[in-house]
Amino acid sequence: MSGSSMRAVGWARSMPLSRGVNEARQWAREHLDALGWTRTAPDTVDDVLLTVSELVTNAHVHAHSNAQLLLTWDTECLHVSVHDSSTDLPAPRPPSTERLGGRGMFLVDALADEWQARRCPNGKTITACFRLPEAAAGTTGT
Repeated sequence: MSGSSMRAVGWARSMPLSRGVNEARQWAREHLDALGWTRTAPDTVDDVLLTVSELVTNAHVHAHSNAQLLLTWDTECLHVSVHDSSTDLPAPRPPSTERLGGRGMFLVDALADEWQARRCPNGKTITACFRLPEAAAGTTGT
């Protein structure tokens, strides 16, 4: 084993189709509060919660699937991952005044520091990474 080690904390939650996106947001907010982010980085918390909403909504509406929501903080990046049972990767559609939806992944792209989607044996996982602003980075607990 090398001399360096990684410390991470994480939480996982299944969000069945019968549960609303609001429940996912509340669950995520509790864990962001436990990390101290609601106090030290409220704007980043807003970005994370909107991303949670978009990704869980996509799992429920487009994949017709339960959403497996995972938050992982490795002291450099908060990874927000949502797994669903569809292997179809998100394909951002051009904005339209005739459609209500279709902007979710554009929002995720604008809010997250980076994101990726990958197929898995039983569906796909979309992961967005959020880094703390420099001013808040030294004040966050684990």
